[in-house]
This record gives sequence, C-alpha cells and structure tokens, in this order.
Amino acid sequence: MTEPMIITARLAAPVARVRQALTDPAELRVWLAEHAEVDLPERYEFWGRYTPEGDAAHQRLLHADDDRLRFAWLLDGVETTTEITLRPDGPDRTVLTLSQTHYDFDDVINGTSIRGVLQTFWYLSTANLEAHLAGKPLLPKVDFTSTDLRGELVIAAPADKVWESLTDSEQASAWFGHPIGIEPWVGGRYAMGGFDSGYAAKVVDLEPGRKISVDWGPPGVISWELAESDGKTKLTFVQSGFDEQQPPYAAWAGWISGLAELRRYHEVPDWQPIWLPEQATTTG
Repeated sequence: MTEPMIITARLAAPVARVRQALTDPAELRVWLAEHAEVDLPERYEFWGRYTPEGDAAHQRLLHADDDRLRFAWLLDGVETTTEITLRPDGPDRTVLTLSQTHYDFDDVINGTSIRGVLQTFWYLSTANLEAHLAGKPLLPKVDFTSTDLRGELVIAAPADKVWESLTDSEQASAWFGHPIGIEPWVGGRYAMGGFDSGYAAKVVDLEPGRKISVDWGPPGVISWELAESDGKTKLTFVQSGFDEQQPPYAAWAGWISGLAELRRYHEVPDWQPIWLPEQATTTG
C-alpha cells in the first residue's frame, strides 16, 4: 500500500462552523453528496450519483470528536480509510487536513480502479466546502453515473481579465497551483508541468477572448468558453471526445477544483489559494 494521500486547506470559518458543515447531513447534501446520513458517534454515510460507487453507502465510522473524523470507505472491494482533522488558524479560520489511504496515481493513468478518482474527488469536495462556507455558488459536482462532462460558473470579473488568466502561463500556473505552459494559438502547446515537462497537449481551437479548446489525447478535448454580461463572465467548460466506457472522472474533477481557485483569483481581494503544502502546520 502506498503512503496516504494528503490534502491541506485553509478555510475562512472557525473550527466549530467547519465541523458543523462536515457532520450535519443537510449540509453534506449541499456540498458533498446527493444523500447523507449522520448519527455520531455511530454513523457517517454518504452516497448517490456524486459519490464514487455511490449506489449505496459504503462508509463505516471509526472515530469522531470535536476536531477529528475518521471512517472506512469500501471502494472497488478494498476498505480504504479517510481521516479529516481540523485545527484553528486564528479565531476565524481553520486548517483542514484530509488523508486518504489506498490512492495510487497508476489507477488514474490506467483506469484500473475507481480509487483513481480519490485525490481530485477530495480536492473538488474541499473546494465546494470552502464555497459553501463562504456563501458562494458551488462548483459542479462530478456525476459518476453520466458521461456528459460539462458545467458552468459565473466569475465576478470582465471576460478579458478571465481570458487573460486562462491563457497566460504565469497566471494559469498561479490559480491552478501547478506549472502550466500555454501557447495561446491554434497548434500551440498546453503543457501541464511546464514546457520542459516532456509532454504537451495541443490547442486545437481558439477564438481570442472567447474560446479555447485543448486536445489531451485519450482523456479527450477540454473547451472553455466565455460570455460576459453586466461585468461578469459566464465560463462554460466541456470535456468531450473520450472513451465513454472509461470516462475521465479524475481529470474532470481536477479541472473543476482548479476553476474554483480561478474564481477566487478574480473575486477575493489579496487572493491566496486555499491549498497549503503538507508541511504547513504553523498558524499565520
């Protein structure tokens, strides 16, 4: 078994408020899952179309207290363990750390197990928890029963600014949290990890200021389209052209969670990403 995958995020709410959002079934049904039932310290369950293998509840509560939640989660026949811990970061902020066992990046590449979606599922879920706590519209959840991968979000910024942040390498690397090299013209490279990473997708369609499409090969083509109204921008994003017998849910969830930071990049004064490096354990 590989080392647990760890996600750390700073949320703009006190610990008690974050814990409520994590344990109130009505709130869980808003930001996490289609269905949820909680009866601490005995039961913590969520399921439905927005949950991997969500045909039924597959969680078993292991521990719950004021700042820690741990449950077993049966996925693809293997009992994994998810642990969420909370600690105060000043009076009105919380650092959430989530660890997840039995995640292997090879499952993302090969599509050999639904467990390959776990990392980006939790990134997107945490981004939606942040949006929920902030009173912002949620990002689209991944529907694991559908092959229609499309969504929309509205960003309180003009389209030219959003376009620039989508197509400028430095800005895109900032809000996505990972180096991205972008050549914004048809035939140009779109390189996750930067131009020296050894692999680049290809820009296959571009209408300056309005639309860009990038071909990633087997995962399909991702398109972003902008439309401005009253100083705000509606961003429509679609992933298409993939093998419908093996939808790229992990990649799709990753892109959506990235777009959560794109929205914050434009809307939050003195923007800083919510994501913290694993070793960031001091308050600030």
